[in-house]
Amino acid sequence: MRNELRLPAIEVKQSPGKTLYTFAVDGKLVPKFAAISRVRRKDDGGLTGYQRPEVLSHIDEIRNYLESSSPMIPNAVVVAFDSRVKFRPDPKALGSKYARPGILSIPFEEDASDDKKPGFVVDGQQRLAAIREALIEEFPVCVTSFVTDDVSQQTEQFILVNSTKPLPKGLIYELLPGTSARLPSALDRRRLPALLLERMNLDEGSPLQGIIQTATNPRGLIKDNSILRMLEYSLNDGVLYRFSLSEDGPPDVEKMLEVLHAFWTAVKEVFKAAWGLPPKKSRLMHGAGIISMGLLMDAISDRYRDRRHPSAAQFATDLLPLRDICRWTTGFWDFGPGQQRKWSEVQNTSKDIELLTNYLMVQYKSLVWSRAALTAEPPNAKADRMRKKRK
Repeated sequence: MRNELRLPAIEVKQSPGKTLYTFAVDGKLVPKFAAISRVRRKDDGGLTGYQRPEVLSHIDEIRNYLESSSPMIPNAVVVAFDSRVKFRPDPKALGSKYARPGILSIPFEEDASDDKKPGFVVDGQQRLAAIREALIEEFPVCVTSFVTDDVSQQTEQFILVNSTKPLPKGLIYELLPGTSARLPSALDRRRLPALLLERMNLDEGSPLQGIIQTATNPRGLIKDNSILRMLEYSLNDGVLYRFSLSEDGPPDVEKMLEVLHAFWTAVKEVFKAAWGLPPKKSRLMHGAGIISMGLLMDAISDRYRDRRHPSAAQFATDLLPLRDICRWTTGFWDFGPGQQRKWSEVQNTSKDIELLTNYLMVQYKSLVWSRAALTAEPPNAKADRMRKKRK
């Protein structure tokens, strides 16, 4: 049966095309018209929803407070409505140049499934859960809402509202690829790395498919933040930087993915014994290993700077001489006099990452780059041979 809530509300025009509606309603009624959209992956890999799971201990604290003698919750719940919700201004009421009173009409059906409800809770999930569970008849709350059929706009508002709160960073990073609005600079810088991470974790044929740990893939082996840092370093001044600048368009994400797929395919092939194990059993899958190998990817690409980027076979050729000196799963790293470390003692700290990276770079230049330079033909050698043959 279709019902309708008609609530006194104030329309506030904040900027062109951005309008808010603020009203009061019994918190126990909110679940009838607004869903909690918990973040998850659809069958096709697409991201849906944007809320974190409920934190039961926090909800219990709020519920106990609500059941006290004189509770007050001044913070407004934020709800995103779709276009089924309508505002009708009151022509007789006093307004201002940016605000006017009226009636907000919210349609709802009893026991409707979440996907049928016209609203989604952007902020206030735990407060509403506490009101729902509290042994009280009613508890009015202030609600600030906006109307849009664009799910990405709902997601962007969720990020902006929660980015200053103790929200899991991994959840925010996983949501970033689906946004386009201007965000705080710290988040905006991670939008491209987050998109690359998402593609590497979801694309068919990616060597990292399904093994990056995210909010929607908690069983992944490699921490998302380790991958993000590896990508950021390369985007700043490594091989990915080459494809991040474009005079007439956005960064070339597909070329970046070609490089990343080629390199990590080679890593997976060369270091088979250390690949696919939990970080506690393999430092290759650990933050220190991921970041240091990413920097090595940039060094190898620099050796092949006369072409767009190395192929998987070329990456593998350059990595192969390092296989016997890497101690990803057993033995001791020989970082120099007084610097021997058991394989499992390498930690995800700036000091250890720098130590491991410097070691890999020195070994690479010694075993690969310098030797290649010694065996390379001098300039014009091939042309000289051809001239001698003609004589």
